[in-house]
Amino acid sequence: MAHDIVFFLAADDETAAATRLRGPGEAIESVTCRFIEPDTAIAEWDMYFEAPSAGAPLPEQIYAWRPWPEWVTAPLNDGVEVFALPQRLTQALANATSAELEELAGRWTTRLRSEDGDDMTDDDLLAVLQGVARLAASAVNTGGGLFGWSL
Repeated sequence: MAHDIVFFLAADDETAAATRLRGPGEAIESVTCRFIEPDTAIAEWDMYFEAPSAGAPLPEQIYAWRPWPEWVTAPLNDGVEVFALPQRLTQALANATSAELEELAGRWTTRLRSEDGDDMTDDDLLAVLQGVARLAASAVNTGGGLFGWSL
């Protein structure tokens, strides 16, 4: 499980890849969360917008979902990876209503609680989604991309 995940804006893959060694840093607009699997979270978010449902998806549904985030820099022995969120998810998050983000956060919380129990992240998942949605709107408006960095 990734310990630190930072969602951030970058102009392109090359700019995002440059964050690999130290992360995006404070100068780059970002949203940080801890103790989630970014790949499964992103797949779950994308699944929600493609087929909205209040019920949490089963793990096998998430693992079969496509597209998954694409690596900008693949993880090496240190476990650090930089990835691009799917463009359709970035667009969906940018256009999401408050009600959609609240429903998705509730569903995401339910799934994580059922899988992780007491080891679940203590981040406010609605606040994470709201922050990532703001980044997505900025990415869409500027023509940049929405990326993630995880360790």
